Amino acid sequence: MHNGLDHLFQPLSLRGKTLKNRIFSTGHMAVMLDDGKPSKRMAAYHGAKAQGGAALTIIEAARVHPSGDSGRPAIRAYDKACIPGYAHLAEACQPHGCLVFAQLTHPGREMTLAADGTHPVAYAPSAIPNERFHVMPRQISLRLIDDIIEGFAISSAHIREAGLDGIELVASHGYLLGQFLNPNVNQRNDAYGGNKEKRLQFLLDAIAATRHGAGENMIIGVRLSGEEKDHDGLALDEMLEICTVLDGNSNLDYFNVTVGTSAGLAGSTHIVPPMAYEAAYTLPIAAAIKSRVSKPIFVAGRINQPQLAEQAIKSGQADMCGMTRALISDPQMPAKAQRGDLDDIRACVACNQACIGHMLNAYAISCIQHPETGRELEFGQLTSATTRKRVLVVGGGPAGMKASSIAAMRGHQVVLYDANPVLGGQVNLAQLLPGRAEFGGVITNLKRECEQSGVTIHLNTRVTTTLIEEGNPDIVIIATGATPYQPSITGAEEAHVVSAWEVLQGKANVGRRAVVADWRCDWVGLGLAERMALDGCHVRLAVNGMVAGQTIPQYARDAWLGKLHKLGVEIIPHVRLFGIDAEDAYFQHTLNGEPVILNEVDTLVTALGHAPDTALENALEGLGIPYHVIGDCLSPRTVEEAIYEGLKIAATL
Repeated sequence: MHNGLDHLFQPLSLRGKTLKNRIFSTGHMAVMLDDGKPSKRMAAYHGAKAQGGAALTIIEAARVHPSGDSGRPAIRAYDKACIPGYAHLAEACQPHGCLVFAQLTHPGREMTLAADGTHPVAYAPSAIPNERFHVMPRQISLRLIDDIIEGFAISSAHIREAGLDGIELVASHGYLLGQFLNPNVNQRNDAYGGNKEKRLQFLLDAIAATRHGAGENMIIGVRLSGEEKDHDGLALDEMLEICTVLDGNSNLDYFNVTVGTSAGLAGSTHIVPPMAYEAAYTLPIAAAIKSRVSKPIFVAGRINQPQLAEQAIKSGQADMCGMTRALISDPQMPAKAQRGDLDDIRACVACNQACIGHMLNAYAISCIQHPETGRELEFGQLTSATTRKRVLVVGGGPAGMKASSIAAMRGHQVVLYDANPVLGGQVNLAQLLPGRAEFGGVITNLKRECEQSGVTIHLNTRVTTTLIEEGNPDIVIIATGATPYQPSITGAEEAHVVSAWEVLQGKANVGRRAVVADWRCDWVGLGLAERMALDGCHVRLAVNGMVAGQTIPQYARDAWLGKLHKLGVEIIPHVRLFGIDAEDAYFQHTLNGEPVILNEVDTLVTALGHAPDTALENALEGLGIPYHVIGDCLSPRTVEEAIYEGLKIAATL
């Protein structure tokens, strides 16, 4: 049963191998390596996607040469020590009918710090600096070019020996292969630069070397940014010409189209596009390339639902859809879609918190909605409870809902109470921020999980110790959340001071000129500033940090900062709120203690964090009823910690 998804579940043949459907996971750093080699944890992570029905998983970008070893640990494909780890990955995925490809790359000038914290020597076609990492590269010599090309052949031979099905060359996102294609970065006048044909030579040599190492049976593709969407980046018309030439190359089997570049902050937001970008926004670029070539087109870029992917395939815009974050959020998504259980799919909301947000901070990736992802060895197979307990959960936010659904799924009798008329807690506020409506999907998904696992839900009910004693539970889980932190603000009685919550709930009349006091440095300050600016308000965002959005994933922050600049929002970093009067707001510079006075303020909006609601916990103390505290009432943090704590507690009951 395909439920109107017939095109999505058509097989696709490439070089004698069959992709069983059109859903694949693109190459992405998972931060699960063991000294430059794929680990058991990584095999379990990819194996979950294979078991869930994906046709293909592409393993993260591996280095082909030591000169490309940048600070972020990567698979060293040039070292034969990688072979057992790759073989283990293949063994975890292929029995489920899922093909496994490796990715080969060299970052070129996109070099961060080396493993020992020093700045490594970076190489590029020409000595043209990188804007994002502030790297001035050295022009790569012909001898090193030869060595790197040889590295593609050696690495491919290792991957063939490991038993993988294919190899993808990374010529996208402004890495070395892509740098040679870009006339703004490649200003050579030798065999590898000077005109379009010569700028293509390095990629052609890399493809030939990869085919030599891989043999005739492995699938080989190339990943390209159809548009780099950045200052001095490649444009679509240039990429169309490149693809037209590559289409005639018999060593190549497919094109994998994406957008963006690592070279600049604007282009890098497209590497893992946040919810600020429309779903499936890359499809027109893939379609433009598809109209010019005969080889199959793979595409990725916020394709988060099978219905979108079906439309992409059916309309002929692409042949395979990369649905990486959709698979991180729900590894079972393909199987559910094929069965027609579309309402059971846990849709990705492109928050970027635990996937790319973790990766950029060098932590293993996961998912805020599905913390089991990346933790398959620990939570992949939850066992049924040995003793059925009566579990009473107080608070229907993300923490309480996750704890309830997991506990009920394991066989406990679960009753969930919430004082509000709807479930969701603070997510109901977060989704009111501009461009964040999709975030409400977190609650839609958790609600579905509670329904399916048989949780009994009572809304509009404030839980007291009397209610708990009457219910006689074996265990109480307290997930009562938090409320806005409202410190005493000097002069507040003679000024107009409102909280972020009041603005979002429409309970505050914000004047013509507003100041946001943003201690949190997260989505709230950015979103409030955008919302009020869109309403025609003059907005100053006063941030107790280096930059607005300092604590949130980089790509989400950068997309937002660009938007606020366009809207004329003034951002003032390094300030703490000091006081207010009827006309002015008073701040103190956090680095030198000097006063910073903002004149003509109609309304001060506070985003000063949250205080945990510990009332029930305090009331239960000494009553002898066992309880656990999770989420914001334990310590105010984010949805990620709330849901993860819900899982951890419920898995142990």
